[in-house]
Amino acid sequence: MLNMSDIMETITMIQEENLDIRTITMGISLLDCCHEDIDRSCSKVYEKICRQAGDLVATGTAIEEKYGIPIINKRISVTPVAMLAAASGGDPVRYARTLDKVAAEVGVNFIGGYSALVHKGFSPGDRELLASIPQALAETERVCSSVNVASTRSGINMDAVAEMGHIIKKAAELTADRQCIGPAKLVVFCNAPEDNPFMAGAFHGAGEPDCVINVGVSGPGVVRAALAKAGPEPDLTQVAEIIKRTAFKITRMGQLVGSEASARLGVPFGIVDLSLAPTPAIGDSVAHILEEMGLERCGACGTTAALALLNDAVKKGGVMASSNVGGLSGAFIPVSEDAGMIRAAEAGALSIEKLEAMTAVCSVGLDMIVVPGDTEAAVLSGLIADEAAIGMVNGKTTAARIIPAIGKGVGDRLEFGGLLGYGPVMAINGHSPAKFIARGGRIPAPLQSLKN
Repeated sequence: MLNMSDIMETITMIQEENLDIRTITMGISLLDCCHEDIDRSCSKVYEKICRQAGDLVATGTAIEEKYGIPIINKRISVTPVAMLAAASGGDPVRYARTLDKVAAEVGVNFIGGYSALVHKGFSPGDRELLASIPQALAETERVCSSVNVASTRSGINMDAVAEMGHIIKKAAELTADRQCIGPAKLVVFCNAPEDNPFMAGAFHGAGEPDCVINVGVSGPGVVRAALAKAGPEPDLTQVAEIIKRTAFKITRMGQLVGSEASARLGVPFGIVDLSLAPTPAIGDSVAHILEEMGLERCGACGTTAALALLNDAVKKGGVMASSNVGGLSGAFIPVSEDAGMIRAAEAGALSIEKLEAMTAVCSVGLDMIVVPGDTEAAVLSGLIADEAAIGMVNGKTTAARIIPAIGKGVGDRLEFGGLLGYGPVMAINGHSPAKFIARGGRIPAPLQSLKN
C-alpha cells in the first residue's frame, strides 16, 4: 500500500507549497469513566487520558523528524461529555476543567468532545451540558465543543437550534475581552461524523474503538501549485485529473503517518481525513485554488461549480490512496482561516449567502464566520437551521461556526492569531426569523431518509 518513492515526491510540496499533516488526533472512549460521583468520574477521565495519550506528542515529533513531514497539531477527541454528565450529575464545567488540565499535561493543542448529540431530542445530561457551554469555553483554553442538532435520519431538532443561538451569543459575550474566542471553539453540526480528527468539531463516537488514531491531511497550497504549473491550457476534465493525482500523493503521506503512529503507540489506526484545510498563510488557501481555475475572485458566479469539481476530485484521488478514508473528507471553507477567503470577504465578493450555497458541495460550510455583535440570537439560530437543512436533505455533513463580534460591526474584524487567523465582520440578513424559530418542535426527516 505504501511506496516510499511516492512519499519522497512530496518533499518539494512540504518545503515550498505548505504541505503538512494538519493533525494526528487520538480518539479516547471515556464510557468506562462514568461514575455516579462526579469527582471520581473526573479523576478517572484524567487518569485514562494521561495513560493513553502520554506519548502522543513525543510520537508525533519523532515521526516528523524521521520523515521530515510537518505535523502541525497533536490533538485528542473524547466521548461526548453529555454522556458522562448524565451518569454523574453535577456541574458539567468540572469535566471541561479536567479536560483542559489533562490536555495541558500531555501537551496537545486542543481536546474535543465537550459535546452533545441532540438531533432527535434531549437525553439526561444534554440540557445541562448545553447550558454550560459558554462558561466552559470561557474558562478553558484547549477545550472544544460541538453539538449535533440534526441528521438525515431524524430531521432537525429546532428546540436545540433555538437554544444554540443563545449559547453562541453568550459564549461571545463571555469572551469579548479575548476577541470573542469562545464561539470559535464551538461547532453546530448536522450529520456529525464520529471519527472526525479536525477541531473544533472532533468527538469520539460511541461506535468507535476504546482508543484510535485518526489523521487529518492538508494541502491546498500543493493543489494550487499543481494547477499553476499546468497553466491555462487544460480543460476542466484535465483539471480534475490533476487534482485527483495530487490528492493521491497527499493521502499517501497521511496513510504513512497514521500507520506509523498506530504502530508506535500500539493503538488501532482509524481513518485518514482527506479535507483540504487551509491556513492564513499565503499560498495555503482553498479560495486560491478556485481562483487558479479561472475565477477572478472567490465568490464570483461559478464558485460553487468550481468547488464541486475540487471536492469531488480530492475524494476520488484520496480513496485510491487509502482504504481508511473517513471523517469529513472534503474542502473546508473557513473564512478567517483562509487568506483567499478573507480577501474575498473584505472585497465584498464573498457573502454569507454565497457561502451557504457553497455548503451544498463541500465539507462543513459556514465555518469561522464573524457577524456583527448585535445580531439577534434568533438570526443565529436561523442561520444554523438553514445550514442543517442543506445537510439533512443532501445526506451530508454540514456545520456552522459563527462568531458574533461583540461591540463591532461590518467593516471591523476580530484577530484570533495562529491557525485561526483573523475574521472580517460580514453583513448578515437582519430580518428576524424569531417567530419561526420559536415554534420549536422538530422538522421531520426528508423522504430520502427511508433507505432500508
